[in-house]
Amino acid sequence: MKQQTQLGKSGIYINPIGLGTNAVGGHNLYPDLDEETGKELVRTAVENGVNFIDTAYLYGPGRSEELVGEAIKETGKRKDLILATKGSVKFVGEEMQNDNTPSFLKQEVENSLKRMQTDYIDLYYIHYPDGVTPGYEAVGALKELKDQGKIRAIGLSNFSPDQLKEANTDGYVDVYQGEYNLINRSAEKELLPYTSEQNISFIPFFPFASGLLAGKYNKDMTFNDFRAGMPHMQGEAFEKNLEKVAQLREIANAKQAETAHIVLAWYLTRDSIDAVIPGAKRAEQVLNNLKTLDVQLTADEVAKIDGIFQ
Repeated sequence: MKQQTQLGKSGIYINPIGLGTNAVGGHNLYPDLDEETGKELVRTAVENGVNFIDTAYLYGPGRSEELVGEAIKETGKRKDLILATKGSVKFVGEEMQNDNTPSFLKQEVENSLKRMQTDYIDLYYIHYPDGVTPGYEAVGALKELKDQGKIRAIGLSNFSPDQLKEANTDGYVDVYQGEYNLINRSAEKELLPYTSEQNISFIPFFPFASGLLAGKYNKDMTFNDFRAGMPHMQGEAFEKNLEKVAQLREIANAKQAETAHIVLAWYLTRDSIDAVIPGAKRAEQVLNNLKTLDVQLTADEVAKIDGIFQ
């Protein structure tokens, strides 16, 4: 498998197995997170060849950026790393709102630079569209920051296909991050063909469909957190999905790999998916995700997995 891959047309090269850090300081997403464990995740990743670290203002809010920045500083390897973060979110009282105005985005980039203790951000995403600001205007603001050297590449996340096309009017978008996994393949209709045609890297989030595709669940499990409301985790759909995962496990066993490695390796065979950013809560999970790079899927295996999850 390719050990270094380019993000879109940005000239930035990454290890295709990155690290998503919403469990590093994302106290608003996960209760009971230990911050030192979070920093250890980042240090372990960096010391073992992961060079693509993904965070966002929303995680914490702001705390993940601070902890990621501290951990990176401790490694002394900032120049070797590709640091991605996301902004657009603001809190008005308890209410989360999005703002894509050029003035807000420019200020948010400054705030992220301070929190992460760095003088440039390799990849800056607009986290969500605000439904008001024209996308090309928001992206234009990031292009100005890119010209100033404050960011190196421009990303969008959670934009619909139409919003992505409109925001990319001038061809400035390098990376798109959106939901894609073997359970939810809707991105194959419009998003993946468009990103492929435009040479935009597609980075999938929820690669394991909230843990289901990692191969650790059984039919007796019940969920009392956010997973409880997900249709693919309920009743008959859940059982059918577990049967499909069992077929993946057979492929994994034959390769002396884990189901999760097979799933991530399959995503990296898709056009325009140049990297995956599985999250982790413990340092050993980071090391485990890196084993994906040792998995070589044959054309027959790629087709078989495609068929299982048609």
